[in-house]
Amino acid sequence: MALAHAILAALVEASCSGYDLAKRFDGSVGFFWSASHQQIYRELSKLEDQEWISSETILQAGRPDKRLYSVTDLGQQHLKEWITQPCEPTPIKDDLLVKIFAGHIVPNEIILAELEHHQKAHLEKLSTYRDLEQRYFKDLQKLPEAAKFQYLTLLNGITYETNWLAWCNQVMELLNQTVEKL
Repeated sequence: MALAHAILAALVEASCSGYDLAKRFDGSVGFFWSASHQQIYRELSKLEDQEWISSETILQAGRPDKRLYSVTDLGQQHLKEWITQPCEPTPIKDDLLVKIFAGHIVPNEIILAELEHHQKAHLEKLSTYRDLEQRYFKDLQKLPEAAKFQYLTLLNGITYETNWLAWCNQVMELLNQTVEKL
């Protein structure tokens, strides 16, 4: 997926400024497609050149002018066409797995410390996802259609983090058993 598609997906929800888009991106699409604010701004220019988005300048007293970006009909059509195309599963690229694969060459405590570091980060991410679930998706039956699809991506994140933590606990238990035997 190109960053362009992630931006179109975020903008199709509602028009917003580049700054607000970057903030929205961090709290939604950014959970599964990362991009810096600079990358987002560069891509906005490209999308506008392709006429997939348009912008409107809003004059503001005492502050710099603001540009509101919106998906054009052409951009929405492109996004629809992209959605209909099959995509390949993304291969795993994970430094931690490479470290564990070769972990037998260092003391287990080093790998355990690395796992504890990652475990903390995954627990925080899961907590964030659970907070979002409680705040925005309490009653799934009453949600608008767009929100139901957004929840499906959140559900993937919750499932991923839960499974990752279960795997991490198994690995740590196995490594701790090995340490105790030594």
